[in-house]
Amino acid sequence: MSHPGGPWEDHRRALGGFIRSQRKLARLSLRQLSALSNISNPYLSQVERGLHEPSVRVLHSIAEALDISAETLLLQAGLVREQAGGHPTSGDDGAPSSTERAIRADSRLSDAQKEALISVYRSYVTGSPDGRSTS
Repeated sequence: MSHPGGPWEDHRRALGGFIRSQRKLARLSLRQLSALSNISNPYLSQVERGLHEPSVRVLHSIAEALDISAETLLLQAGLVREQAGGHPTSGDDGAPSSTERAIRADSRLSDAQKEALISVYRSYVTGSPDGRSTS
């Protein structure tokens, strides 16, 4: 049985939880993310708690502040769909690869586990222990 608000409420909460998780992975306080994204602290808090569904402009601002692709947040918001058979981005342009997006989106992992996996993945891809490109 569904609760009031149904799937739309669930969707907003999932998006808010994803944003909160990404903020914590970036080691930012709500206040810091608010300043970086130029979104008011109270509104951002409401978005994280699933009380508001943010606009595309707000999602772009949050994505930029979190240094993740806007596509990642738009996918989480249900505003775009991932292309079938889509190719992972190479990371050469700074965009997260599909592997990184999958790690970030996996709710079974803790934030610390996600951070560790992304760090290890980047070190293998770039050939550098700190995950930075060697070229």
